Amino acid sequence: MRFKNLLFLLFFLLLNNCVGVGSAGVFGSGVTIAMDPRSLGTQIDDSIMEKNLTARLLLENKENILNVKTKVLDGRIFVTGKVKTPEDKLKITKLAWEIKGARSVRNDLKIKNKFNFKQSAKDILITSQLRSALILNKKVKSANYNIDTYKKKIYIYGIAEDKKEKDEIINEAKGILDVEDVIASILLVEDLRIKKD
Repeated sequence: MRFKNLLFLLFFLLLNNCVGVGSAGVFGSGVTIAMDPRSLGTQIDDSIMEKNLTARLLLENKENILNVKTKVLDGRIFVTGKVKTPEDKLKITKLAWEIKGARSVRNDLKIKNKFNFKQSAKDILITSQLRSALILNKKVKSANYNIDTYKKKIYIYGIAEDKKEKDEIINEAKGILDVEDVIASILLVEDLRIKKD
């Protein structure tokens, strides 16, 4: 029965996030097909890995899914968000490594503190300022990046065309008022296993 539920959940997640032909993303991954330097096969593999991890998190603990964000790029898994205990952090890392095709796991999960509205509002403001700056910056393909901010630390995940673009993104992030640190997990196109032709 549990196996049936898991299959149904995976099927539902895949169908729910699929998009038609266009440039909105392979499975709603946030990176447009036209701008993504990964091959279509790699994009699909990464999306399936991401949905698989999301389903496992949901089955393991429904609360985790609301506070944990995952991103898969070229088989590399990135995890951000908040969990209650160090044990939860370790458990999620283990789940990520169990995903078939995982090449590496970067766990940037933080242990939850008491909710601080002022801090949360500041983090949202920092994230939106960086998103706006990247959209306006002609040297950057902003659709290729995911941004998360936690306690004035910006986490950036994505794929840059070259080192200049990567440096440009990091400089934009460091230029935002009140940012304490920038943690960039940005791959270069040349580092991808399989590139788009």
